[in-house]
Amino acid sequence: MHVMNIDTLKNRFTLYKELSLFGRYICLDHITPLLEKLSDKVDLKQIGYSENNAPIHLITLGTGSKKLLFWSQMHGNESTTTKAMFDLINLLIDSDDDITSVILKECTLYIVPILSPDGAKAYTRLNYNKVDLNRDAQDKTQKESVILNDLIQHIIPDFAFNLHGQRTIFSAGETNYPATVSFLSPAGDAERSITKNRKLAMQVIAKMNEVLQKCIPNQVGRYDDGFNLNCVGDTLSDMGIPAILFESGHYPNDYDREITRQYIFYSLITSIHFISTTEITGEGYKDYYLIPENGKCFYDIIIRDVIHNGENIDIAVQFKEELTKNNVKFIPKIVKIDNLQNFYGHREIIGEKRTIRNENVTVEIVPEAELLKFYLDSELFLIE
Repeated sequence: MHVMNIDTLKNRFTLYKELSLFGRYICLDHITPLLEKLSDKVDLKQIGYSENNAPIHLITLGTGSKKLLFWSQMHGNESTTTKAMFDLINLLIDSDDDITSVILKECTLYIVPILSPDGAKAYTRLNYNKVDLNRDAQDKTQKESVILNDLIQHIIPDFAFNLHGQRTIFSAGETNYPATVSFLSPAGDAERSITKNRKLAMQVIAKMNEVLQKCIPNQVGRYDDGFNLNCVGDTLSDMGIPAILFESGHYPNDYDREITRQYIFYSLITSIHFISTTEITGEGYKDYYLIPENGKCFYDIIIRDVIHNGENIDIAVQFKEELTKNNVKFIPKIVKIDNLQNFYGHREIIGEKRTIRNENVTVEIVPEAELLKFYLDSELFLIE
């Protein structure tokens, strides 16, 4: 059995990273050439159409008895896991790789690279009809929801990987460490019962956390398991299917989520290899609870200790993501003016009790205002 370690993971990522995918904006236009290249190397099927008639694809790899289902970009603006999935696929189509041979012998992988192609095109959480697909698991009002449900019912996966991205506000616990990667074993009932299927998912998550702690210590979070049966993960748990939710978060100065992508790749390889080579029983599931629950301790920027309207306060700035000419722009907007000593900024600017004013004198320092440039007394600062 091939032993997984950080050097192995680093080498595989360097070797198999899909260089044509970069940044936050990933849509069907970006992956279509990749799917065409893959068509003679994998089982590639079109399994339906989105609400705006964009194709939805399924990639199948492997011949093993353990069935693993993955879907990414259920929310179209959460693209990091899609990039990592194509990095993973590049590894899995290399038949000479010893990791690949173990995985494909023991597992069959079913991969939906973009579940919401309309949402991905528009770079929005919602689909074409402005529906959040992750709140449509019960009613199944949307074509995408029906496609996913039919797939689940047809495959009855041994593990279901629900791949998402999360905002920069999240911390690993109530700390100044960002939640670069977060996981969740969703609840299947309002009591959040620790069922057999949840223990299986928790065991796999604990293994991923063990590996990630070696490269991003203290930067792994555990997502809140509040129950909502309308969510896909909660529905899967209710059905008795072990569900593993991924949340790709922030790594310092990595707004393109290219560093986070690497750790998602590590997590995917670790989990699949672990499932391939181990009888998952749920033993050791309690290590899941070693992962701190996500806090909300961050803003993108905090400007500390400034004078504004005669008061000594802090100012929080959050980037709003806007799609412009097929590129995601990060627009800095003021979101809070207060004493923010219990919060952290991914970037912090120390005001030293200087007076703040917007460089654009027609724009006040108020919540929702853009803050691209500002003065502290006579010193000009840029937000980029």
